[in-house]
Parts: sequence; structure tokens; C-alpha cells
Amino acid sequence: MRLMSRYIDRSFLPVLSSTFTKLLLVVSVCFCTLSLMLNIAVSADNDTAEQVTPSELNKVTPFEYKLENRPDPFVPFITEKAASSNVNMDEVIDNGEPLTGMQLFEPGQLTLVALIKKGSESMAMVQDSSGKGYVISQGTKIGRRGLVKDFTPQSVIVEETAVTRAGKKTVTEVVMLLKKEGEK
Repeated sequence: MRLMSRYIDRSFLPVLSSTFTKLLLVVSVCFCTLSLMLNIAVSADNDTAEQVTPSELNKVTPFEYKLENRPDPFVPFITEKAASSNVNMDEVIDNGEPLTGMQLFEPGQLTLVALIKKGSESMAMVQDSSGKGYVISQGTKIGRRGLVKDFTPQSVIVEETAVTRAGKKTVTEVVMLLKKEGEK
């Protein structure tokens, strides 16, 4: 304390009679000195920063966005169709795969003509509206969503699995009955 008081103007000492006031003055002088030294050090660091000339800026290659397997950043993520509130979340969506073979016929378009059992394997014969016959077995795809699940002595059970927009799966069973001769 005595050392610091040498540097302080003696005219202030009569006003500052208490020890606490002298201590406060010393702390404030030390704080000002430290902050001044820090400002000088920071400005010296900024002066030594790397200078970039305009000719070096021209040498830098510009950024190029590649669209390969990326969405276009300027196209909105939400389209008008998706943003509209009249979208029915219970609507069944189509998976979009091409239909082949028995998938071209819905179970209601086919008539069960015969049931065949060979050992442990069961098969059935169905007929379309033009009279053309087809053989189906367990696991055969019928229609957009149908799959032959099981055979009973008088029917074929087709299981249809539909997926809604909300991702909910709906499973229904369609029974194709074997009609007796003369029945329609």
C-alpha cells in the first residue's frame, strides 16, 4: 500500500482518510493499467494479421453446388398439394409396382372353378370373364394387394393388405367360393 501511495498525488490523501477508500483507489488504478495493456496487446495482434490482396481474391475458385443425389435448395420442401388441409390420411396409396400375371385381375373378377390337392400341396383353378383359365397356389399374388393365403374344401382365401397415407396397414380377407354346377 505504501508503494502505491508514492505514485498517487498527495493532494488526494487528506480527502481519502479511510483505508477502504485508499484500497479502492489502488484497485481501480491497477484495473485501468491492466485493461490498457490488454488493448495494446490485442491491437498489436490485429496489425500482424495476414493481409489479402485483391489479386489473391481472384485466384480463389468459386463455390459450385452439385445437384447429384441432392435436392434443389431453391425448390420449396412443402408443395401446395401437401400443404392443403383436405388430404385424407386414411386414403389407401398404391405402391406403384407394375402389375403382371394374376395381378391384372381382382379376386371379384375371377370365378373359382376347381380345387385340386396333390399330396400336401393345394391348388385351385380360376376363370376370368372371357373364359380363360388359370392355376393358382398358396402365395400367388392376385390383384393390386392380394395374396392367396389358404385353401379350404369349398373356397380360396385371399388376403389383401392395404397401406394408408398415415402408414397404417389394413388387412382384409376375400373368400372365393366354389360354386356347384348350375349355380350362378
